[in-house]
Amino acid sequence: MSDTLKVGDKAPDIEAETYGGEKIKLSNYRGKKTVALYFYPKDYTGTCTKEACSIRDGMKDLEKLGVQVLGVSTDSVRTHEGFKEKHSLSFPLLSDKSKDIINSYGVVSDSGSARRETFLIDESGVIRYIWTKINAAEHADEIADKVKELGLSR
Repeated sequence: MSDTLKVGDKAPDIEAETYGGEKIKLSNYRGKKTVALYFYPKDYTGTCTKEACSIRDGMKDLEKLGVQVLGVSTDSVRTHEGFKEKHSLSFPLLSDKSKDIINSYGVVSDSGSARRETFLIDESGVIRYIWTKINAAEHADEIADKVKELGLSR
């Protein structure tokens, strides 16, 4: 579980680089979308690939609900680009080489990478749910179900 944040807290704003030098800020989605900010240890590993592909396969449903998915790991932008391309991922993967983001969300593993956790952040920037136990193969469904349960869909 997050070492620092809990449901009801304001989500720390983040800014990170993604492909093509694009920078993404969490605050850009305020007032527009619910954000599923998911942290994962490493591109190209079995469980992380399964989780990313689950989200890819559920993106149409998540988009209909007004959810923006952002993936975060400590991998480089270049590694993310290859991972995204290989698995046809349609959502941004953010590079946190500095570990500023995983530290601000309290999800640093013992090995220094990100722990597998997801934060559901409403349009006003408040954390509404935190997954610490994730079914990687069904994570998109877990997110969609929670968005509906909490009345966060558009």
